[in-house]
Amino acid sequence: MQLLCYFMLHLCILTFCSIIRKKSTQEFSCVPYIVALLNCLLYTWYGLPIVSCGWENFSLITINSLGILLESSFIIIYLCFASTRVKAKVAAMTTAIVAVFGVTSLISAFVFHNHHDRKVFVGSIGLVASVAMYSSPLVAVKQVIEMKSVKYMPFYLSFFSFLASSDWMVYGILSHDLFLTIPSLVGCPLSMFQLGLYCKYRDTALVEEVTHKCDVEMNEEETKHVQLVTVV
Repeated sequence: MQLLCYFMLHLCILTFCSIIRKKSTQEFSCVPYIVALLNCLLYTWYGLPIVSCGWENFSLITINSLGILLESSFIIIYLCFASTRVKAKVAAMTTAIVAVFGVTSLISAFVFHNHHDRKVFVGSIGLVASVAMYSSPLVAVKQVIEMKSVKYMPFYLSFFSFLASSDWMVYGILSHDLFLTIPSLVGCPLSMFQLGLYCKYRDTALVEEVTHKCDVEMNEEETKHVQLVTVV
């Protein structure tokens, strides 16, 4: 399960590289990564002994700590290449989710005085954040349907998201933890929906890729021809 989650998180690096290479945020949305950061912050806190009983949810800490690092890195990279208007919007959203996490952690630590109540409080907010995280790719889904292209919805990210959410669902069922099970019940069908869209529109993406390559090759040939004529 941890291996699947690590691999899924590392797939985000491909998006990072694309933005850095092209020095543009292109059509990528930062919303899923901001919501994912909130989810990782909340479930890292949920797994710590102050909320959970001992280290019963240690796997939550290791996976979500890596998630915090990667999501934060993506947001910083996104801010570097986004327009001024988008930067302000992303900064405001990021500040808001950090504030939500801060308030949640303070209330759970000082208002509630036993593990059960803390788990219910943090878990309830984490549940909402998880559902929002699994639903946030619908921003890309809307784009896919409009453009009829899966260029900005990578197959492997959707595929491993499906596998990871399935594993977390089983883990939640076995550990009798509804706050881990319910989000995955939402994540599985949403990931399957994304995979279905990919299968439907992947041929369009292949045609676009081939057309782009042909255009590039034709432009290169025309450039060489012009240079040859100029030399002659």
